[in-house]
Amino acid sequence: MTTPRQIAIVPALLIAAGAALFSQSTPPAAGIPKPDPKDWIQLFNGKNLDGWTPKFAKHDLGENFNDTFRVENGMLEVRYDKWQGFNGEFGHMFYKDPFSYYVIAAEYRFVGEQVTGAGPSLSWAIRNNGLMLHSPDPKTMLKDQDFPISIEVQLLGGFGKPRTTANLCTPGTNVVFGDKLETRHCINSKSKTIEGDQWAPSPPESTCSRR
Repeated sequence: MTTPRQIAIVPALLIAAGAALFSQSTPPAAGIPKPDPKDWIQLFNGKNLDGWTPKFAKHDLGENFNDTFRVENGMLEVRYDKWQGFNGEFGHMFYKDPFSYYVIAAEYRFVGEQVTGAGPSLSWAIRNNGLMLHSPDPKTMLKDQDFPISIEVQLLGGFGKPRTTANLCTPGTNVVFGDKLETRHCINSKSKTIEGDQWAPSPPESTCSRR
């Protein structure tokens, strides 16, 4: 069994702090071994967006629309202070290297308000972000495509009512979950609600495979 690789990444709707990914060529026979700290690969360097490429719906690959993704105080931030309104410009950040079998760790939190103009129809998007895993190369995305085909670890913040995080969502695909093909868009976890502006830890590992 090869030594797993770990990587760090930081995505968040408003502010995220750090993440780590850990991958290996073949699945372990009896669970995932505890990786050595020196084997972790930090995806986000805490200084700039080197290695990352933004893609916003209705915009060309590589355009950081409205200076949304920024690095401030060692954190990767998603900011809306330069937005005048929202017209479906959903945005994502893609890391330069592909990974297959891995463990990813991240810390995130949500602060502030939703972008102006999102409207009631996007109430689901309040304090809503995610880790979009197993996505094709962003060069394959259509210019107006909202979300990449992916298996999403949905990261949610609470706002006064029960709301689990680390849910599984599947934009453009389906998954095998518990030996059963699932066609539901989202499968909720059993996690606690993360209220307020507190930092949330990395989501638990999932036992899902793409189909």
